[in-house]
Amino acid sequence: MISFHDPRGEKSQSEEAYELSCDVTANEGRGITLGLLANGFPDSENFLRHIGDVFKEQLPGLEIKVWNKGNASISAPQSMLEDIRKSCQAVVAAYGH
Repeated sequence: MISFHDPRGEKSQSEEAYELSCDVTANEGRGITLGLLANGFPDSENFLRHIGDVFKEQLPGLEIKVWNKGNASISAPQSMLEDIRKSCQAVVAAYGH
């Protein structure tokens, strides 16, 4: 007889359902600024700018702002994060390369 062991441990916190706090699709994006945060790898900003162009095709009222932290090995600077918080209702961050 074969017996299987489930290697997953007990969860220390309960799961919380993720709910969108901003519907970027409403009104074709009008009134929404979407931030795009590039991780600093080569071409990460170019990739996100392309993603931004696709968003604009689908949601012409959407405003797009792009940031690039410039160095993939560091966290985004606090000043950059605050700028993003102040000017955007939603953010897409690119990780990896």
